[in-house]
Amino acid sequence: MNFTWNQAKRLANLKKHGLDLADASRVFAGHTLTHPDTRFPYDEALFSTVGLLRVEVEVIAHTETEDAIQVISMRKAERHEREY
Repeated sequence: MNFTWNQAKRLANLKKHGLDLADASRVFAGHTLTHPDTRFPYDEALFSTVGLLRVEVEVIAHTETEDAIQVISMRKAERHEREY
């Protein structure tokens, strides 16, 4: 699976969360839990995936196509998200 991201969002995510969107593939390489994000009526299907990066639980917002996962953001999981 290919992983893509917007470079400006990558830099903003690094500044805001200290996490590089380029590392998302490492999260997806392990055990993950993915569910649709239905909080708002988005123009396309948006997903939220919880998984490990090193020893930290991370949450990745992304979209999916047949060929790629478009990473939108990545941050450390909040307490209630870690309880999954």
